[in-house]
Amino acid sequence: MKRTTLSLIAVATALAAVTGAVSLTAPDGAAAPAAQAPTRLPVERSSLLCPAPSLSEVAETTYTSYTPLGTGKDRNSETGAKAAGAELKPAAAAGTPGETAKKPKTAKAPATVTKTGTPVTAESDGATAPALAGTANGALAPGWTVQQTTVNPAGGARGLLGTGCTAPDTDFWFPAASTAKQRQDYVHLTNPDDSAAVADIELYGPEGALKSQITEGIPVPAHSSVPVLLPTLTGDPAQQDVTVHVTTRSGRVGAVIGAADDTLGSDWLPASADPSGTAVLPGIPADATSVRLVAYAPGDDDADLKVQLVTPTGTIVPASASSLHVKSGMTAAVDMKDLMRGEPGSLLLTPSNPKKSTPIVAALQVVRGKGEKREVAFIPAAGPVEGRATVADNRAKGSTLSLTAPGAAAEVRITASAGSQGGTPVTKTLKLKAGTTTTLAPPVPEGLKGAYALTVEHVSGGPVHASRMLELPSDGIPMFTIQNFNDDRGTVEVPAARQNLSVLDD
Repeated sequence: MKRTTLSLIAVATALAAVTGAVSLTAPDGAAAPAAQAPTRLPVERSSLLCPAPSLSEVAETTYTSYTPLGTGKDRNSETGAKAAGAELKPAAAAGTPGETAKKPKTAKAPATVTKTGTPVTAESDGATAPALAGTANGALAPGWTVQQTTVNPAGGARGLLGTGCTAPDTDFWFPAASTAKQRQDYVHLTNPDDSAAVADIELYGPEGALKSQITEGIPVPAHSSVPVLLPTLTGDPAQQDVTVHVTTRSGRVGAVIGAADDTLGSDWLPASADPSGTAVLPGIPADATSVRLVAYAPGDDDADLKVQLVTPTGTIVPASASSLHVKSGMTAAVDMKDLMRGEPGSLLLTPSNPKKSTPIVAALQVVRGKGEKREVAFIPAAGPVEGRATVADNRAKGSTLSLTAPGAAAEVRITASAGSQGGTPVTKTLKLKAGTTTTLAPPVPEGLKGAYALTVEHVSGGPVHASRMLELPSDGIPMFTIQNFNDDRGTVEVPAARQNLSVLDD
């Protein structure tokens, strides 16, 4: 997915700053100055959208809002942050498609973040919490992230549900969704803008596209959120494995799927990374009792994939699934029995024929526990951490960090922020061996009080893919949720500019 967070104002400001630094005149006959390399500047505005967390009266939701410290002169300075802000506000609940948007429910949204480096938290109980839409500007925009964590202790949707609130976009892919009878999967569409958006939702099963019952698109009113139950979109029989494609005809939305299974619990299913010939699905826990891989090929060609497990000691080919054939326009799935064997790892999908790379999207359904004490989470394909990425809402206990270097060796910097109620940040540098997954208990701030954020920065070497697992066991159920570290795109490349007065000559 595209993650464009730089506003046109920011572009204009940056270009004006660069242009203003150039002399307005030049000596007659002087050679034009050499072209300058583009400059990377911090974004000046970021937008995030959070889905309505639950319909359960016993659910408890925690929001954690955070902007990491900057770099260089800004790393230990709040200059400019006092005039900036990062705030989420309730979005109207539009209900099912076609209904009039309702006023936002009363709920406590995260307090405004006023400085970098320290997370701010808020809580909301029951079914009153609405979807949220927010912006961060100025010094608080680069890397702003919000984590939404919900504990639902009872009912068919019981579980630990976690998601990083998403940036608005126009194109999302969700493998590992379902219209099966035991599943209740909702696509949550949230519109942050002043004008209405129109979204299309396409479903693809093992035999191809499912018949759609909605042909005119789904309207999403301005500043509102619409939940759409997947089975209501098609008249085709229920399908265990479905890939969902969300696009917009007009406007933009935030999109995420809430998946609830009658026997396995529930969690959020975020969008997969953009279609690519190679996919990395990081952070499968060592004690996973079931791992199901779901993939889809959106192009005109079939994809033949080599399946590998990247372990702490190297890359191996699992006996349960060494390859996967994905037909064009169809969803393919495979149960990977006894995959982990007590060792954590990440899944790596590459073309069976290196000379023929077919773009795919992919996700994992991961189950921990046995019998009635099972819990589910999802791991979509993750893009690399090219610069910096953050996952907020980590606790003193229960967090596990997974770092995968599928190709070349790499080095990363890991920072545990100050706590929301106190604590001193801690930073450590870690070297990753080529072709391995490193799993560790992340650093914890000294004197931690409250929740804290984890930031991973790519220092050198090959691509690194990362995820964080949060565990909150309850009544013998190993409740857990896994979030990928998605590059925060906190800076943008701005081309150098110079003033050329020759255009004014006759």
